Amino acid sequence: MAGPKLVDLSKMVKTDAQHRADLVKYGRLLFEKGFCPATSGNLSVRLDESRILMTPTGVSKGDMKPEDLAVISPEGRHRFGRRNASSEKQMHLLIYKLRPDVRAVVHAHPPKATAFACAGIALDQPIASEFSQALGSVPLARYGTPGTPDLAAAMAYLVPHHSALLMANHGVVAYGNDLFDAHGKMELVEHFAEIVLGTLVAGQQNLLAPEQLRALNEAAVRYRAGAQKA
Repeated sequence: MAGPKLVDLSKMVKTDAQHRADLVKYGRLLFEKGFCPATSGNLSVRLDESRILMTPTGVSKGDMKPEDLAVISPEGRHRFGRRNASSEKQMHLLIYKLRPDVRAVVHAHPPKATAFACAGIALDQPIASEFSQALGSVPLARYGTPGTPDLAAAMAYLVPHHSALLMANHGVVAYGNDLFDAHGKMELVEHFAEIVLGTLVAGQQNLLAPEQLRALNEAAVRYRAGAQKA
């Protein structure tokens, strides 16, 4: 009986062209959902240890082309591309620096989650089991002027401990293993914001107990371990 077929991992590594196609795809999805109106929002992928592929400044995420994307160094120097990278690149670079495991970053302005950010309310209420298991709490980073080092500095102490953040009076940033993962987390944040809003309208929140949260965290760890073995 033949043993299990070995997977050639080299064939699973995406080319630069595929990463460009992914950025265009997910940029359009965010635009169509209303998460990145006009020219707002930005996305990036870590190609390797010396190159980061990023969406350009001043271009609609619903109208990007692969050739619009910029390649920058981990220090933020422009390396390749006809357009400049997003003015909020320092936020992306900070996340890549503090989280070596992260391969993609998505920053957007989903309306309900951004409303919480503008109200100064974190999305850390332990009320939805699947959200708590999949993402955990989404804290609120203090305000920092967009496009300045102050924005990145406001997030620095939270980035190592979370996978998504609300940015006060600004929007949301999510990051993960790839664009599919980061984009999915952005969707989860907006979905949870809608749930929290519903509980506020209802005037009541039924909080999960600490032991229930521990059980969810343990289940999440087991799930991730099983996924890595699969």
